[in-house]
Amino acid sequence: MGERRHFDNPFPPYNEEMTLLGPDGKIEESLKKKLTDNVNHLLSVMKEGIKTQDSNDFSVYTGISGISLLYLHLYKAGPLKNDSQQLLEAVKYIKRPLRHLKKHRVTFLCGDAGPLAIGAVLYSMLGETSDSEDCLRRLYNLQHKVMQDESLPDELLYGCVGYLFALLFIQHYLGKDAVDQNVILQVCHKILKSGQQTAHRQHSKCPLMYEWHDKNYFGAAHGLCGIFYILMKVDAPSLKSQIEELVRPSIDYMLNLQFPSGNCPSSYGSTTDKLVHWCHGAPGWIHMFALAYQKFQQDKYLNAAKQCAEVIWQRGLLQKGYGICHGTAGNAYAFLLMFKLTGEKSYLYKAIKFAEWCFDYGKHNCRTPDRPFSLFEGMAGTIYFMADLMDPSNAKFPAFDL
Repeated sequence: MGERRHFDNPFPPYNEEMTLLGPDGKIEESLKKKLTDNVNHLLSVMKEGIKTQDSNDFSVYTGISGISLLYLHLYKAGPLKNDSQQLLEAVKYIKRPLRHLKKHRVTFLCGDAGPLAIGAVLYSMLGETSDSEDCLRRLYNLQHKVMQDESLPDELLYGCVGYLFALLFIQHYLGKDAVDQNVILQVCHKILKSGQQTAHRQHSKCPLMYEWHDKNYFGAAHGLCGIFYILMKVDAPSLKSQIEELVRPSIDYMLNLQFPSGNCPSSYGSTTDKLVHWCHGAPGWIHMFALAYQKFQQDKYLNAAKQCAEVIWQRGLLQKGYGICHGTAGNAYAFLLMFKLTGEKSYLYKAIKFAEWCFDYGKHNCRTPDRPFSLFEGMAGTIYFMADLMDPSNAKFPAFDL
């Protein structure tokens, strides 16, 4: 595998006699207290730390819009649930991005669509209808760039799928009627057409193929599994046949690429089994396989997801840190996903053990991220995960799952 990128997993196998959940289906009390203490401690550290971050990074991925999304999540889940102060904190952190949009990227994670979608939701929750509608109007205006800019890629971080996710985010929080369904379908059709054209040009055996920087990536952030996952999340009867005829066989193509270890290649032609990250590798692919199993009810997708989970357990305590894009907390979401999918408590146990690893934040000699307090690279993402773990049946990977 070359360079070592993970720590040895020190945790013992799951024992069925372990008590993990209380009678309410949530985490048992002693762990709940540890999670609460760690959330509060890391929040206080993060609040001070973000004062030193780049004040001109407004993105959800590494900037202050991601901090706003964290506080929205804390208002909805975890030990600070329904604490109105968390909602006010979320609004505080979204105001500056909304005043200083960069106007050159259209995605939720790295562009203007993220702050606008979050702003629309927050202002709606506060009853500030005009501000919410203004955010929605500005979000809709981005569709012209999405539909007309032929240089725009298709992937999640910088491309059309990143804009599509913003529309789905609005629907999730404000209702299906909050977004014109025709706009969603137009974006989906562009993404599907682009995939067919690239597959044809490259003589690919995969019905849909995509590229970013002249390379065919497979991971959640820049590649195929992120694109297919978000397309499958679209609830539109008129799209069903294309999901069946184009997306499903494309996922079958990817099934054949999975390494014997259970991990997945980062790009076309790669035979290097080393990246166990949400952005590149099994922790991203597992979301696609799990959703494919839910939609198509074929065991081959469930088996592929289980293989992903096994390699994440073996090699998922990452030396890169504790974040969600390429860190231990992001990898732990794979176990929460599998717990929800199968009901097997062994997966919940694994998520808990990865959380316990994160309790020792900063003590494992991990690499310090470039943006150490951000949502996707740093501490904010770890806090998000710990809050989610308190109610595992409702846990969802941020800015990806809905």
